[in-house]
Amino acid sequence: GVLALDNVSFAVQPGQVFAMLGGNGAGKTTAINLFLNLLEPTAGEARVNGIASHKEPLKAKGQVAFVSENVMLYPNFTAIQNLDFFSRIGGKNDYSRDDYRQVLNRVGLAEEFHAKRLKGFSKGMRQKCGIAIAILKDAPSILLDEPTAGLDPKAGYDFLKLLDSLRTEGKAILMSTHDIFRAKEVADVVAIMSKGRIIMQKKVSGLEGQNLEDLYMRYMAGHNGTAAVLPETSDVENSN
Repeated sequence: GVLALDNVSFAVQPGQVFAMLGGNGAGKTTAINLFLNLLEPTAGEARVNGIASHKEPLKAKGQVAFVSENVMLYPNFTAIQNLDFFSRIGGKNDYSRDDYRQVLNRVGLAEEFHAKRLKGFSKGMRQKCGIAIAILKDAPSILLDEPTAGLDPKAGYDFLKLLDSLRTEGKAILMSTHDIFRAKEVADVVAIMSKGRIIMQKKVSGLEGQNLEDLYMRYMAGHNGTAAVLPETSDVENSN
């Protein structure tokens, strides 16, 4: 079979945004799929809050909320109906209509759209509903796969503010992205992936004036490695 990740090891701490940068086929989505147990590792393990996802998948999934690039919601349901449906599927049966309105306001969906069907929503509006569902799950860890793809500047700005507030709440946030600009604006740690390997990992505070775009281009140009095995260990952690 195709080998996707090579000795990838990292940890995301509570109150931290960890951004994985890389082009198509770099291994970013594969890493996220391992945490979600959508793929079975051939070596090593992906742990969510200390739980190996392939050994205890249901327990691990209870510790993480996931928002994909293309949020899959019900177009004939209203925003509130989607939140209610997915919250109940996740075992959260005690939310009220006011709770749903509050979280939709928090993610920046205008009140006039709360009771409207999603089939007329823009990608950014659907993304806000997906993030609202993730917030309602109240998991200690959040996985985001290309969350800013296709968002206009205002929606992207609102998204960064929301991520910052979730970090302040102590969430461990892992984000895969092509978006270097927004990654450096919001991330605490950035990792550059190429051909299934992490070829650079740095705290943003430790870049010391280095230009992330220049670093990205230099590392990508100089990397000639190939993928070999799936990861030894990867963590999305929260100590709460």
